[in-house]
Amino acid sequence: MPELKKKITLYGLTMIAVGSCIGAGIFITPYQIVAAVPHHGLVILVWMIGGLIALTGALTFSELGAMFPQSGGVYVYLKEAYGDLVAFLYGWVILLVITTGALAALSIGFTKYLSFIFPLSETAQQYVAIFTLIGLTVVNIFGVQLSQLLASISTTLKLIVMAGIIAVGFIFYEPQEVHLELTASLGAFDHLGTALLTALVGVLWSFGGWHHASYLAGETIDAKRTVPRAMVLGTIIVTTTYVLINLAYMLLLPLDVIAQTQRIAGDALASVFAFGGKLAAIAIAISIFGTIGIYTMSAPRIYFAMAKDGIFFKQLSYIHPKYKTPVFAMLLQCVWAIILLLFWGTFEELIEYVTFTDVIFMTLAGISLFVFRRTRKEQERPYKVIGYPIIPLIFITISAAFVLNTLLVETKQAVAGLILLGLGVPVYYLFKRYNGE
Repeated sequence: MPELKKKITLYGLTMIAVGSCIGAGIFITPYQIVAAVPHHGLVILVWMIGGLIALTGALTFSELGAMFPQSGGVYVYLKEAYGDLVAFLYGWVILLVITTGALAALSIGFTKYLSFIFPLSETAQQYVAIFTLIGLTVVNIFGVQLSQLLASISTTLKLIVMAGIIAVGFIFYEPQEVHLELTASLGAFDHLGTALLTALVGVLWSFGGWHHASYLAGETIDAKRTVPRAMVLGTIIVTTTYVLINLAYMLLLPLDVIAQTQRIAGDALASVFAFGGKLAAIAIAISIFGTIGIYTMSAPRIYFAMAKDGIFFKQLSYIHPKYKTPVFAMLLQCVWAIILLLFWGTFEELIEYVTFTDVIFMTLAGISLFVFRRTRKEQERPYKVIGYPIIPLIFITISAAFVLNTLLVETKQAVAGLILLGLGVPVYYLFKRYNGE
């Protein structure tokens, strides 16, 4: 029986963690954050809170990743703590909408930015999006070493491009044109807590993905040490980059302009260079392409793990005898993402609900650390989270506050996410029966 190859290094996995975070979000969502908290200092604060959530989450998941160094990551932690049903529901929403929906959205975004450079009709854009998904899936089927190389190159390019945007912001800042105000009287803002939590929707969407490194633990060299380090290093790199690039945006454009644009990078660069819009389009296209490549590689390891556990199609546990990759799991994800892409008008609004659902499971995974500390005291822990229990409690508390705020403020979206979860329950029992359990 073929097995997954352990070929991923610390650098490769760190680039996967970074690249899975940095997609299109940081180039699109800043206007939402500025609209929610229209103050330079508060904007930076929200991005730092997002980084704090990601870092405390990465530190928390580092202990979990060291305890369970197999493919599937968060799915495995949920299964070990709460059983098959909760784990299945996580995999269910990951396949049904979180990752595949993100892939559809990213592929559409990639072709739209590509059309700024090479004019494409709507039909041509759709074809390019589909072929991009198929092509990157096929590349990732050819082996984890090739996937690791692609992720490392594309993520390194992203970081170089973003460093360039940051440099432009600091070099061409004109204080007389843009007044930067980093301190504020917090009492001057009504319902500040609600505003910050609302602003976190776009921030968490932009940070989402750092845990993708955990999905690939089964193919990582010395996973017990490498997975924790990669997640922590990845979140530190992403947080630093996000804070600096938002500062660069605000050095180049007034807040009221940022709050009105969904093309922040292009507008910021265009304020300095006549060809800034095209430069930004190239940068974003590179960024999105790299993230598509990582998602087509990482998430199928969840469906693979589900199949091995007997709660999904058995065929998805198949490993290619030559390339040692879960080929059917990767193809399933590709096909479903293409279906979502083709019917994008129906599913576009649904994607807005996924952050809520995703954070529910991230919160449960964080809580699982306390479950294991109580129920598995004797299990080997190659890495223990620093600052326990404060660090995981910070992650759990802020994440739970976000979930509660979404329930109260964005009730429609929250209910839609919960209905999606509920639909997975009968499906779970159908698969149990299908697999003779």
